Amino acid sequence: MSGAYSLSVKRPYGVKRVCTELGVWRSTYYAASSREKDPSRPAGKRGPRTKYSDTELTEKIRAVLEGSGFVSEGHRKAWARLRMLGVRASKARVLRLMRQANLLAPARAKRVLGPRAHDGRITTDQPDTMWGTDATTTVTTQEGQAVVFIAVDHCTSECIGIHAAKSGTRFEALEPIRQGVREYFGGIAADVAVGLALRHDHGSANMSDYFQAEIAFLGIQSSPAFVRAPEGNGVAERFIKMLKEQVLWVFGFATVEELRLAVHEFRLRYNLEWLVERHGHLTSTQVREKLVAPSGVAA
Repeated sequence: MSGAYSLSVKRPYGVKRVCTELGVWRSTYYAASSREKDPSRPAGKRGPRTKYSDTELTEKIRAVLEGSGFVSEGHRKAWARLRMLGVRASKARVLRLMRQANLLAPARAKRVLGPRAHDGRITTDQPDTMWGTDATTTVTTQEGQAVVFIAVDHCTSECIGIHAAKSGTRFEALEPIRQGVREYFGGIAADVAVGLALRHDHGSANMSDYFQAEIAFLGIQSSPAFVRAPEGNGVAERFIKMLKEQVLWVFGFATVEELRLAVHEFRLRYNLEWLVERHGHLTSTQVREKLVAPSGVAA
């Protein structure tokens, strides 16, 4: 058709005009024409020849996922770990190969929400500006239900403190906060953490007089999320999800003490090895070292 003559202008329509009218890319047209001229030529990957074939790169992706120490890591984390090993590939190619090899973790369909009161940014630019705290439950084989409390920094995403207990009282809920204050502010004292805000939900333990009085004593400003808006406490919620996927849904625990030791061990490994995508795939510890001077003063 591109070779047909226009009666009005007395010249061929041309490939560009025909492809535009039909909504077909010219590269598709030329590729089809090439296959018609030489049907015996096998179809291959377009573009320049890469260092690794799809099969070789898929095996390297498998090795990276098996050696990472975490489960359910997506294609972005796999891409970043490959770059650390000197293996260069585009994110799109890694995603395609992981999808073809069924290496992607199951994901929920995204919900499209309208404007909400929590719209805006909850992360911070410097560590120890806002921490988030939350809790989840699990089951031990010998002692029944247990509660895991966590605290997470809204800048570095590092786990500030973690605690497991038989009951979810206001006293147990404070333990991750106390752990963080001891480690990052030097100890428990009046107004030792002035300038720090604590994001939490409206659970009975967090809203109790004892909990609120204790954080006020430490100089921490209470920052409750909006009612029925868990996105306002999204940093802590995201860590809870990751904790379930990496520990609580993977391993079984006989006692609460066994659970407590396991989550403490995971906290150390998470802070040192988990890659934070929004910080350029650095670990939480590396982000803190980057943002905080050796003297402890923010850079």
